[in-house]
Amino acid sequence: MLLLGAAPAAFAQSSAAPQPVRGEVTDGASRAALPGAVVRWLGTDQATTTDDKGLFVLPYSTKATSARLVVNALGYRPDTVQAAGYVRVPLKGSAELQEVVITERAPSYSSLTPTNTQVISAQDLTKSACCNLAESFETNASVEVSTTDAASGAKQIQLLGLDGSYSLLTVDNLPALRGLSTPYRLNYLAGPWIESIDIIKGMGSVVNGYESISGQVNVRLKEPDVTDRLLFNAYVNDFGKFDLNLNTSARINPKLSTALLLHADHLGNRIDRNKDGFMDLPLATQYNVMNKWKYKSGKAVVSELGVGALRETRLGGQMGFKQDEVGNPNYGITQETNRYTAYNKTSYTWPSKPYQSLGLLLSGTSHKFNSTFGGSTYGLPFDVVLQEGNLFRPQRQYDGTQRTGLATLLFQSAIGNTSHVYRLGASYLYDDYQEYLRTGPNAAETPAQTRQRELRARTERVPGAFAEYTYQNSRNLTVVAGARADYHNLYGWFLTPRLNVKYDPTTSTVLRLAAGRGYRVANPIAENSGMLVSSRPFSIANNLQSERAWNVGGSLSQYFTVAGRQATFVADYYHTIFQNQVVADPYSLPSMLIIGNLAPGGRSFSRSFQAEVQVEPVKGLHAKAAYKWLDVRTSYGNRLLPRPLTPQHRLFANVGYASAYDKWRADLTAQWYGKRPYAPGLAHQHDAGSAGPVLRYSPRFATLNAQLTRAFKRFDVYAGVENLSNYRQRNPIDAAAQPFGPMFDAAMNWGPIYGRLTYLGMRFRLE
Repeated sequence: MLLLGAAPAAFAQSSAAPQPVRGEVTDGASRAALPGAVVRWLGTDQATTTDDKGLFVLPYSTKATSARLVVNALGYRPDTVQAAGYVRVPLKGSAELQEVVITERAPSYSSLTPTNTQVISAQDLTKSACCNLAESFETNASVEVSTTDAASGAKQIQLLGLDGSYSLLTVDNLPALRGLSTPYRLNYLAGPWIESIDIIKGMGSVVNGYESISGQVNVRLKEPDVTDRLLFNAYVNDFGKFDLNLNTSARINPKLSTALLLHADHLGNRIDRNKDGFMDLPLATQYNVMNKWKYKSGKAVVSELGVGALRETRLGGQMGFKQDEVGNPNYGITQETNRYTAYNKTSYTWPSKPYQSLGLLLSGTSHKFNSTFGGSTYGLPFDVVLQEGNLFRPQRQYDGTQRTGLATLLFQSAIGNTSHVYRLGASYLYDDYQEYLRTGPNAAETPAQTRQRELRARTERVPGAFAEYTYQNSRNLTVVAGARADYHNLYGWFLTPRLNVKYDPTTSTVLRLAAGRGYRVANPIAENSGMLVSSRPFSIANNLQSERAWNVGGSLSQYFTVAGRQATFVADYYHTIFQNQVVADPYSLPSMLIIGNLAPGGRSFSRSFQAEVQVEPVKGLHAKAAYKWLDVRTSYGNRLLPRPLTPQHRLFANVGYASAYDKWRADLTAQWYGKRPYAPGLAHQHDAGSAGPVLRYSPRFATLNAQLTRAFKRFDVYAGVENLSNYRQRNPIDAAAQPFGPMFDAAMNWGPIYGRLTYLGMRFRLE
């Protein structure tokens, strides 16, 4: 009876459901809880996950073949443990997976901005040597870079057929490298410092000032918080010139970061490949440093501070010229430049209103240079002028100092919603210029009259205010309308209205319209410094006025696919009309450069058309081609003539190939230039007729550049050749054998001087 009574109790106990397994999963090193870990019965799919405290409860599984659990967590090694009443599982960390970076090539022409903007990316900048800003445009069709003369090495850009002085050059959206730095400013920014370049055609925003007429070139430098920890670039060419660049950055803490950008270049060999007795490139040494600091509070405040310093020396001219030799009979060019810059950008964003911000932008520059054109005056007073036939010859001496300060206060907010955004602000510009152009004493002048003629000094104080309204319907229409009023202490009120409209009739078609007005104050000597390398004296009017121009134009961007890959077609047209312009006239008198205001009733305009197509026919192969037509004319005297050294037609093509993982990259760029008009000097005075000088045109020519790059894990090796066909301008210097005579002229330079150039370089980086 006892056995029969105990049987039901034993049966009930054996048939009860097993208890669930409880436990916790932790980090084996730190003992911290691991939420989200997966715990399952071995051999089954019955599983659970740990909560935010690393705890779990796993019900018993009838399918389990053993009392063991498998525990997994992302980033940790899986573990198998014996099930018990309460289980503690410490997991060991696994080896970290390598980073996977997914990239996509963005279109060169932005489809988002209301302005016609082309972007030269960091990848594009590696398609050529890009030692400085001048070489950064070699694979771009919109901007043309040319040398101002055949001896000094100065370069300038052209945008819409107008000299670079008519395009606003900004660095990190702050006006920079303007005024007296114009002749050599393209050499003052090292290529490895540049993250990207924005080329804006036509009228831009009023926020950046009133000076933009043909467009804006904005250079974005490396940012301290996102750039490489270390980048070293070394370059050498067959002239013996070398460039060294070192970029370093450090994240001091999550809020503060800094970057130090260093550059040095040197050319010490005297090269004369065309055998005209003049150095094809001047001897030059440059040291350049920039230090940037960036602070991000994480919520509302962002502040950036930068300081920079540059020193450069140049020596050009005849092969036998020596600056420090008394009475040296050779013609020479010398220059010494010292430049210092500083800026600060600070913004505050309302935490509850991310569209509302207040910013203060400050910048200051000190630029000073001394230069000579002619014979050596080492150890001799400048006013000593010996008679013709002696060893020493008189020279031109051009010295200048510019001190600039700019302050801008900017407030941005929205009306109702972010479809209606407005910006209000005020600015103050201070420019102090001191220029001396000494050409020697004149027997008909008193010392006071000579000083008045040689000294050009002015101080500009320009307070201003601006407003800009942006409407965006979030679908296909963006309108940006702005106006600013500035009061110039020398020239009165500058009223600058501007309008940019972007309309997308389809998702792949973008139409843009731009119109507006721009002003600028010319620096006639600096902007015509190439003419100093000639026998032509400068005749500058005393009543120069500010330059004023209207610019109207638009563009069509069409995005499509070729073989399933993205392609782009862009066509644009812009018309610039000057109401007043400071005209440098080399036509009217071959023996003189006459500088004055546009004559009453005179005309000056630029018409520019460009069409460009970019395709990727097969994976890794990128190709682009462009055609540019320019019609740039100005009234010289009583004749409407083409602007000197501006080609009417230009063709451009670039092909680049990158293998898998970018291990090999090859780039080829071809450019064809149509005829250029130029103004002959006295050496061609026999061509003059009763109506004035007969226009002379350069021949058509083409250049070809190529580069090959091999990429390794942390460094790249590249080699290239410029002007592969070795094309050179014949006799770029008139009367090169008599540089102190009246026929000497090195300013009419329209083509390559030194022919083919080969180079080799290396980039090493730590991300």
